[in-house]
Amino acid sequence: MAALRRGRGNPQLNANGELVHLLSTEGLPRDVIEHILETAGTFLSVNDRDVKKVPLLRGKSVFNLFFENSTRTRTTFEIAAKRLSADVINLDIARSSAAKGESLLDTIANLSAMHADMFVVRHSESGAPYLIAQHCAPHVHVINAGDGRHAHPTQGLLDMYTIRHFKREFGGLVVAIVGDLVHSRVARSDIHALTTLGAAEVRAVGPKTLVPGDMKEMGVRVCHDMVEGLRDADVIIMLRLQNERMGGALLPSAGEFFKTFGLTPEKLAVAKPDAIVMHPGPINRGVEIDSAVADGTQSVILPQVTFGIAVRMAVMSIIAGNEA
Repeated sequence: MAALRRGRGNPQLNANGELVHLLSTEGLPRDVIEHILETAGTFLSVNDRDVKKVPLLRGKSVFNLFFENSTRTRTTFEIAAKRLSADVINLDIARSSAAKGESLLDTIANLSAMHADMFVVRHSESGAPYLIAQHCAPHVHVINAGDGRHAHPTQGLLDMYTIRHFKREFGGLVVAIVGDLVHSRVARSDIHALTTLGAAEVRAVGPKTLVPGDMKEMGVRVCHDMVEGLRDADVIIMLRLQNERMGGALLPSAGEFFKTFGLTPEKLAVAKPDAIVMHPGPINRGVEIDSAVADGTQSVILPQVTFGIAVRMAVMSIIAGNEA
């Protein structure tokens, strides 16, 4: 009965409480997140094989629908799907019917008629993957690869995998998320997942113009001073300045931001000696992070990318095995 209750009203879960879409880390039960992380661990060894494939999605068609550019995310989803033996179709949005005026739902209906099994969706409008999940055929699964300022759940999950890999447990951890939080869907996905997994404290660190007003309501400690935000932190997640989303003068300059909130070896020394430094990428050296830190011994930025493929393989394999 508990599974039935938790599945009801959550568009990501079926009536048995099983994952059928991945739209957000918000509302994901802890056991579902932990199942994804455990499954991802089993896929890491695939990277070391001569033939980097398993047959779990053989015969399935995965459509990458990127209405917004992201080479890194699309590439890792494509690699993940191919390693699961799926047929992958990358839709060229710039030349698609959507660019000619066709509605989003008409595009989805036509692609569904081509026997799609899974849509990986990145869209500039918050909520677009939810809309698609509500209107696609029952056998079709939807994965949110980033929507507006709302969510980027697979990035949040690969961040959780990275933290667990290096820190083992979430209980007792102090995690500082630093930079442009107001435009960051990654920050929101990380916060929801960290809260669910029992992190001791999550801090939102940045200038007042780049920290949204609802952070405290999300159970986050807001810090507008870098030293305060990093003191005794176990994990530091740096965020990119998203200049393309900034409509006004939210910062004096990139140089001024780096001086105050850029992560340098001196600022990193305020955190715990074994603190790890993360970044969802792409990184802007000399803006949010110093090269000495990005390439330093405490940086786990490149392992994040490797873990991301395994996490996306886990998500696709899990949802493909569950019926709506």
